[in-house]
Amino acid sequence: MSGHSKWATIKHKKGAQDKARGKLFAKLIRQVEVAAREGGGDPDANPTLRTMYQKARDNSVPLDTIERAIKRGTGELEGVTYESITYEGYAPNGVAVLIDVLTDNRNRTGSEIRSLLKKNGGSIAEPGSVAWQFERKGVVIVPKSVEEDDIMLAALDAGIEDLTDEGDTWRVTCAPGDLPAVRAALEAEGIAFESADTTMLPTTTVPIETTEAAKAVLRVMDALEDNDDVQDVYANFDIPDEILSGMSVEA
Repeated sequence: MSGHSKWATIKHKKGAQDKARGKLFAKLIRQVEVAAREGGGDPDANPTLRTMYQKARDNSVPLDTIERAIKRGTGELEGVTYESITYEGYAPNGVAVLIDVLTDNRNRTGSEIRSLLKKNGGSIAEPGSVAWQFERKGVVIVPKSVEEDDIMLAALDAGIEDLTDEGDTWRVTCAPGDLPAVRAALEAEGIAFESADTTMLPTTTVPIETTEAAKAVLRVMDALEDNDDVQDVYANFDIPDEILSGMSVEA
């Protein structure tokens, strides 16, 4: 898992570049809007909205922008109706890929996803053929400067399931519903973290053993993530640290 998890961390850092172009903001606002539409506009009564709200605030989305998105979701303000769809596919080397999108045009987005996969050596898959290889988890990335025991003492009772050494960071894993409690427990003890979000973790991984193969896989990931309708992309590749560390992350 180290290669895949390190790529997830790099993606988080890459988000600063996306934010500069407004791309990340737009995606986060759309996620807040859909969460409000599906579960109501009160974050205290809507766990999904609470998570999306916090994610937007963590990435410096202005409060009034978030509040307008919530009002569009609840119908207080006029807005576009987005549909949530998950596409399943394969990247080169048999890597399984899940693609979460929010779209106002299913046909357009479906065509774009198929085209992006095909152009980059991948393919679309039948529904259900890939999803079983992943499970949804809450994940908090904590700097390695924090002691392992301090993390466990702070948040074990809040629902930590696993604590993994990822080289220069710790990966704290919990059930999705426990993420707010784990986050709050770490904050209460003054423990800083780089990110806290729900994600899809692979149950098995595909080893990628050459730089050429790694570039082919990551080319698909980048192409999908650059699509405006794509919210998240998950994959089950495992690229060794020595290969991944030597590769640049393209904006």
